[in-house]
Amino acid sequence: MVGRSCWRAVAGICPTLAIPGHARQYPPCDQIASGDGIARLIPICCTAKGSVMQQTPAVHQPVSFATKFLYGIGQLGGQVFRDTPAVLLPVFMITMLGIPAWIAGLVVLFPKLWVIICDPLMGNLSDRIEPRRGRAPLLLAGAIAASVGFAALFATSAYPSPNVAAAVLCLLFLLASTGFSAFSVPYLALAAELSEDPHERTRILVYRMVFTIAGVLLGVGVAQPLVFWMGGGDTGWRAMGLILGVTICASMVATALGFWKFRANTVTAGPISLMAQLRIAARNRPFRLLTGMQFVLTLAQACGYSVVGLVFLYPIGNIALLPAFVIVMSVGSLFSQPFWMKSSERFGKLAMFVFATLGWTVVTFSWFWVGSAGTATVAVPIMGAMPMEQALVLVRAIIIGVFNSGFVLLAISMLTDTINHGRANEATPADGALAGIFTATEKLAFAVGPAIGGIILSVMGLQSSTHGAIVQSEEAIRGILLLYSLIPGAFALISLLFLRNYRKSFAR
Repeated sequence: MVGRSCWRAVAGICPTLAIPGHARQYPPCDQIASGDGIARLIPICCTAKGSVMQQTPAVHQPVSFATKFLYGIGQLGGQVFRDTPAVLLPVFMITMLGIPAWIAGLVVLFPKLWVIICDPLMGNLSDRIEPRRGRAPLLLAGAIAASVGFAALFATSAYPSPNVAAAVLCLLFLLASTGFSAFSVPYLALAAELSEDPHERTRILVYRMVFTIAGVLLGVGVAQPLVFWMGGGDTGWRAMGLILGVTICASMVATALGFWKFRANTVTAGPISLMAQLRIAARNRPFRLLTGMQFVLTLAQACGYSVVGLVFLYPIGNIALLPAFVIVMSVGSLFSQPFWMKSSERFGKLAMFVFATLGWTVVTFSWFWVGSAGTATVAVPIMGAMPMEQALVLVRAIIIGVFNSGFVLLAISMLTDTINHGRANEATPADGALAGIFTATEKLAFAVGPAIGGIILSVMGLQSSTHGAIVQSEEAIRGILLLYSLIPGAFALISLLFLRNYRKSFAR
């Protein structure tokens, strides 16, 4: 048995044994020499239950620009797939298909409930095929299925009845979501495998964040105006679905092909069952806390996403302002990336994550008072004179962009830390399964959010139609604002309670 002095000698060779943001821990260990030198030592760490973890030594080499770019570009399609149905599918169902708001919420809910099961299954499948073929085959299959399913969602509004339309769209969205699960789960697992350096992983995820911003710009800011640019009505919705479907396919396929030969630098004890991987997740306390937080925080975002189109249509009263809003928000997100990367290295990921979440919450609360700025006009650079109310919308946009990009970037970076923490304490890494559980909770939140929104809007009296937007009551408009301000803000504050013991959990 080699004691702590041995661990101090090899700690620099195996940085995964260090807890991000903490001093290194030195458990009792043995060493097995493989090859001809200390650089090829494989530490064998005894866990509390006597299991064994084998880990090839990590080398802190900078990840190339090409690798970062090819990884990041897949998020462009992923973000469009996530955002456009969340924002526009309820609008499409309510204003084009005559589906009541509460049923529209259920159409989104049922497929999302399925992916709670599907994502961990995809994670287990990804972990099983990774040693032989890598994660790319699943990425490619998911890219094709998700993009085809997305285009099919908006292909027609010619259904016999609203109930038939709801049933068909529910099935299509379920199939498309299954395809997206096949892509998104191994894609997230890759982030933890591209580097053992926690700060280098943050740099990789900055590229992902840049394409996230582009995806938001395209999937939220461009998608709805694109319907009108393509002629509106059935033709416009179909063209939007086809154009964005092709975009989703191209970006995801680029990532799949770019990592076709990539293999994780991990030695495993062989494939294990999904239940065994779930037990691994349950033992990973930092992962449990982070996943609980992410569910509630994503629920906050999902409530807002479900009504963003309605917010610009009714309380703000200018749907044409939505593209400008998303562009300004994207500019704030893009230019704040160096700040979040550097500040997280200096002050820690957790501290900056909490700061970003609190900032986002304050701005989100302020949406409840949309409409109280009066009728004064102000001059806005580039856009010229506009009502004060709409100018404040753009001010909110840039602040939201800064804070939103901060907590999104740091949440995923913290996830890679928890995955690597689990890898350092288990016989068989379960990167794909952990990624699958994490994404399943996100998708569950994006299912529950629209369902909550649909119920609240129905209770508040929102009326559906089959021929576009109609006049809504003041009570219905107040319900829209609640779902975009006070409700998501409250959820965001609740989410932070999960992180009270997050830092200490790495030492347990």
